[in-house]
Amino acid sequence: MDRREFLKKTTAISLGAGLLFLPKGLRGALVARADEYPDLVAIKGGKPEDMFDRGIKSLGGIGRFVKKGQTVVIKPNISWDVAPESAANTSPALVARIVKHCKDAGAKRILVMDHSIEFWENSLKNSGIETAASGEGAIYVPSDKQGYYQNTTVNGAVTLKDMMIHESLLESDVLISVPVLKHHGGAGVSISAKNLMGCVWDRRAYHSKGLQQCIADFMLARKPDLNVVDAYRVITRNGPRGGSPSDIVDMGSQIISADVVAADTAASMMLGRKQGEVEHIRLAAEAGLGNMNLAKLNIERITL
Repeated sequence: MDRREFLKKTTAISLGAGLLFLPKGLRGALVARADEYPDLVAIKGGKPEDMFDRGIKSLGGIGRFVKKGQTVVIKPNISWDVAPESAANTSPALVARIVKHCKDAGAKRILVMDHSIEFWENSLKNSGIETAASGEGAIYVPSDKQGYYQNTTVNGAVTLKDMMIHESLLESDVLISVPVLKHHGGAGVSISAKNLMGCVWDRRAYHSKGLQQCIADFMLARKPDLNVVDAYRVITRNGPRGGSPSDIVDMGSQIISADVVAADTAASMMLGRKQGEVEHIRLAAEAGLGNMNLAKLNIERITL
């Protein structure tokens, strides 16, 4: 991709990011209706932890999703042995703040997990998530051995009819997916649904059986209860790891929703994708796993 093409692409991305924050008269189909709580909250203009504070408040607080005595699994991106500035992993400050909210809600256990691609101990440490999560009382659960996974039948799946899922998900009450928004060479985008590949033992099965369908199929076994998309610093090309600082765009945004399809649809638009363009999001919507039609959702837009 030459410089002219990249500038054209990042301009489209900037326009996509702005769609969620245009004045009401200019939003076209993105029109909110008045309900008790919004279906989706889009926040911009603050630090990741501050945006989460404000966004989850609009959704009624973490207590809507996490009850006293429950076990919570928080699933960020921790795949890569790189520093937070690389934007390849989820913001550690955001992870820490979500852990704190869950703890304040009375969660009995708060677990953080990801089946890292690079050596997990280095990825956990150098991403900053180890210190952030443990500092608020969360426990990182190992995921580097097959014994941590349980074979699970996926009823209704098209392709991924059984898989080895990490035991923490199967034993938890609440699953919170906290992806960092980024480009992905195979799936097109990596957001909340794609983030859940880090919950299975054999990622290669997804690629051999059909990546897009497998991403959608997984959620028939375990769908997130809450999705928090970190769009503070975003890899717009050469994802999912990124190659250089020129791959990163500062978007300073966050999307929160209980609907994984809605969250991923809105976030994908920030990368310049049209509604319905990303195959695994469309397949998930067709399977009844969420709503891809943003025009029918109550979307609250917040600027800090």
